[in-house]
Amino acid sequence: MTHSDSKVETDRRMLEEAQFKGSVGKISAYAKLSGPGWLQSAITLGGGSLASSLFLGILGGYTLLWVQPFAMILGIIMLSAIGYVTLSTGKRPFHAIRDHVNPALAWGWALAVAAANIVWCMPQFSLAYGVVSQNLLPGMFGSEGAITQAGGENGNYLSMAIVSGSLLVICTAITWSYDRGGWGIKMYERLLKILVALIVLCFFGVVGVLTAQGVIDWGAVSRGIIPDFGQFWRPAASFTPLLEQLDESSREYWSKLIVSKQQDVLFSAAATAVGINMTFLFPYTLLKKGWTREFRGLTTFDLSTGMFIPYVLATGCVVIAAAAQFHTNVTEDFSVVDGKLVAPADLAGAYDGLLMDRLHAKDPSTKDSLNNAAPADAANVKAEMLNTFLAESGMPEQHIAAALVNRKAKHLSGALAPLTGPFIADIVFGLGVLAMALSTISLLMLISGFVFCEMFGFELGGTAHRCGTLIAGIFGAFGPYLWSGASFYLAVPTSVFGLALLPFAYITFFLLMNQKSLLGDDIPKGGSRLVWNALMLLAASTATAASLYVVYSKTQGYFGSGWFGLGGIAALLLLIIVVHFGKSKTKDAVA
Repeated sequence: MTHSDSKVETDRRMLEEAQFKGSVGKISAYAKLSGPGWLQSAITLGGGSLASSLFLGILGGYTLLWVQPFAMILGIIMLSAIGYVTLSTGKRPFHAIRDHVNPALAWGWALAVAAANIVWCMPQFSLAYGVVSQNLLPGMFGSEGAITQAGGENGNYLSMAIVSGSLLVICTAITWSYDRGGWGIKMYERLLKILVALIVLCFFGVVGVLTAQGVIDWGAVSRGIIPDFGQFWRPAASFTPLLEQLDESSREYWSKLIVSKQQDVLFSAAATAVGINMTFLFPYTLLKKGWTREFRGLTTFDLSTGMFIPYVLATGCVVIAAAAQFHTNVTEDFSVVDGKLVAPADLAGAYDGLLMDRLHAKDPSTKDSLNNAAPADAANVKAEMLNTFLAESGMPEQHIAAALVNRKAKHLSGALAPLTGPFIADIVFGLGVLAMALSTISLLMLISGFVFCEMFGFELGGTAHRCGTLIAGIFGAFGPYLWSGASFYLAVPTSVFGLALLPFAYITFFLLMNQKSLLGDDIPKGGSRLVWNALMLLAASTATAASLYVVYSKTQGYFGSGWFGLGGIAALLLLIIVVHFGKSKTKDAVA
């Protein structure tokens, strides 16, 4: 018997003995054996969740506090089902789905996870570069830093290459050590537990300081926990006093923009709570630990404690801290000059862009005039247009634009300033985000290796697995190059893309949970089956509705019609149906 087998047997005996020690004994045993849930928590509490939480607070205030816990509950329902199937059968999910549900769904799930890994890796590198260049080492990698200046015209690209390359090397080393098993996995999970705990404690401190200062409205916080689905279609109520000061045309324009940005961060937050890639990581983590059907009860406990509790506490505190300091506020770095609101230099481009978009919507001819201006005169023409618009628009529109501008890492670190002061806030925020990015990149690379091995039939671990991990890592390293805007905001559109893919996993595992040919006597029966199906149907239908809306609205925005996106989904469904009936005919022919 190997050391790993011996460890599993010891854990199994501990669980069996705990059944006779009452609730306290059982919880104690579960706490000692937890692990995969903490691994899920590490990827969930990554840069994507942090960025989504910050922008939830900035755009929605306290009113969107319910989004992430609600999405997490739905995700835990599906992860529990995934764990139940995996531990009952001991089979790798890709093969189980391919053989017992539908090959097209199996491949669709795997390809969707592979795509999500690449797309989600990009903002992690972008986040890390943002905090390194703005919070931790601006003197080296910032816009005026030594390395950037030494690179001349391509100095920014040189800084990006050094930071992204260093991150890729570090994360590759971490990821490749994970498949050694035993001691390495144990130490890795312990490190992640410490990281999650530190993140939670840090933001707890911020909320504590703001509470002592009387900044936080806890009545509004308690109301924000109650789901309000109307926020998909209307601006947060705290924007109302500003919107009421505008004429009808301006009010309609800014309301639509606010709702659009709210929807993006709302969908982003939901997608980062439990992403499609996590549905791939979790079952393989269980199998890697050697867990079997005896561990099914532990799985739900592990998800609830190691994943749900730290996630809700940490993200809730981030949303509260961001809402208290940024929501509908014009921060101190803005100034009023000649009756006009002027943004700081590092936000001027984004702020002016919002105002110019409003001007073009109000008077389309201004866009044509700007496009037709000679290159040498374009800057002066734009400045003149903007000054004229600012003089005519009044302060409310400028206030809204200032509240909506996408903040950079340097500004977002101010969320910690009430606890630590500005200088320490830069360091703590920068190191925290860097650590979150490192852990998330390494785990996304790990999942990428799993997917690569499954799709091409390689054994987990070894050279093929390592090559697979580099797919997400190398493509992700280009994130800072491909996104010229605020580095933190890249996590929002990429997460919206991830949400569009999520139904692949939820619907697939809903079907898998009801496959008698796979589960046999372990298939839930009676009332238990009714509860399982009701909960899974709630999660799958919610994810599907959100995905359809995202696909329709985004393809409408990019291509002029949302039916392109829905047509693509219809074609995919047709493929799945054709494969299903083709599989059935093949079985009948063999029989």
